[in-house]
Amino acid sequence: MRWTKRQFMAVAAAAFSNSTAWAAERPPIAAASDLSAALPEVVRAFERKTGQQVRVTFGSSGNFTQQIRNAAPFELFLSADEAYVQQLQAAGRTRDGGALYAVGRIGLFVPRGSRLKLDPSLRDVGAAARDGRLMKFAIANPEHAPYGRAAREALHASGVWPAVEPKLVLGENVSQATQFATSGSAQGGIIPLSLASTPQVKAAGRFVLIPADRHRPLRQRMVLMKGAGPTAERFYAFLQGQEAKAILRRYGFSA
Repeated sequence: MRWTKRQFMAVAAAAFSNSTAWAAERPPIAAASDLSAALPEVVRAFERKTGQQVRVTFGSSGNFTQQIRNAAPFELFLSADEAYVQQLQAAGRTRDGGALYAVGRIGLFVPRGSRLKLDPSLRDVGAAARDGRLMKFAIANPEHAPYGRAAREALHASGVWPAVEPKLVLGENVSQATQFATSGSAQGGIIPLSLASTPQVKAAGRFVLIPADRHRPLRQRMVLMKGAGPTAERFYAFLQGQEAKAILRRYGFSA
């Protein structure tokens, strides 16, 4: 059977409509990389409860902020630093100021075989940088990753930044920094408690929390974008409920 142009256009329009509806049913969510272990569990709980789905992309909060400024079509942004949400609100990209959903923590990770001491003061990291025990030390890039910025602040507060800075290997985000620290590419690193809590990281080495007063609080804020649909709205509300908060607490967040 030969298709007429009108029939072909009708089928194409229907296919486009279906694909658009499918995309609308799975709104794109931008999430900071420190959530890469905890958030999938939250998403599964949301899907079980509502039957609805979301699409999550993980990355650095600073990079997402720039993408959203340039009209990236995310409907919800979970930032690792509330300052980025405030910037987007000032730029007119968000519905409002959003909501605080978690406070994160950082710590020192020492992989198996490393000669670093598990010292939360970080003084041994500085000593190791000077005596040759430390060749590479992993943190997230502090220019656009809030957890990298907190790591830099902690190294400064401990007085070891000048010794450690030449040894740094920078991850594009905290997930990559954690990979560097756990894979043997570095002799240690500063990583989020939320990722250190996973079985894979626990098996790769040891972790100790850095005192919270060594850096500014990692206050994590989320916000709906203008034009966010009902599924993103429901997920935003779910993240503020007790079930989601309980999951986040299991990964070390204050929620």
